[in-house]
Amino acid sequence: MSAGTFSPEVREALQRLILSLADTKRMLGIRYSDWLLGAPSIESGIATASMSQDEWGHARLLYAMLKDFGVDPVEIEHSRPPGAYCSAACLDEPFADWAAVVAGIVVVDGTLSLALEGFASGAYDAARRRIPKMLAEEAFHRDFGHAWIRRISAGTDEGRERLAAAVEPMLADAITCLLPDDEEAGLLAGAGLTAPARAARTRLARRLAEPLSGLGTAPATDPPLPADWISSRRRPAGEPAGDAVERARGDRNRALFVE
Repeated sequence: MSAGTFSPEVREALQRLILSLADTKRMLGIRYSDWLLGAPSIESGIATASMSQDEWGHARLLYAMLKDFGVDPVEIEHSRPPGAYCSAACLDEPFADWAAVVAGIVVVDGTLSLALEGFASGAYDAARRRIPKMLAEEAFHRDFGHAWIRRISAGTDEGRERLAAAVEPMLADAITCLLPDDEEAGLLAGAGLTAPARAARTRLARRLAEPLSGLGTAPATDPPLPADWISSRRRPAGEPAGDAVERARGDRNRALFVE
């Protein structure tokens, strides 16, 4: 089904879903790129570079879907202020350390992939065509993140503590932003565009059980919406750091844009 076949309410919700997924991928790519030279090894730095490129490419494919809604994706990519972004709040600031990077790969990237799986299996034709290739490329992210989380979990107490401290809030934020259990999510699921939020959250909990098992605690996988939830942005109040948005928009290279 094309975007034009849905009711105005569903179209508006679908547009916000696409923007949330695209913005989160773009900001995740920024946060991976922060670690190109700070990773524990050259190989890990190369991996973050590859994952950053993947996320940016996926974001562009998702932004392109907004043409179906009469929205110019170039304007969306290059002209919005930070307060208009719909990305997961846990990406507003840089990852504090490598443990947080690993948590981001496993938790945020993993939740994104699950949300995309539900979207790709829905009724929207553009998602069914474009998302499967993204998910195939995400397999490397999953394997890399799981290898590192096992390595840290089997290491020092300090490493496990840092990893657990990063996972707990990151998971709650990723779930509420990418798999929100609100009225709009029910509207999308009812239209056959996504999986029901509760079912998606249950599936995520099963998927994360093994990689997170070495932390000694089981992070909550069914958090409530935060008190400052903004439904129009599918996230709580706040915005990405200005320097990250400047990089995402390409402000320093604006004169060189070639579309």
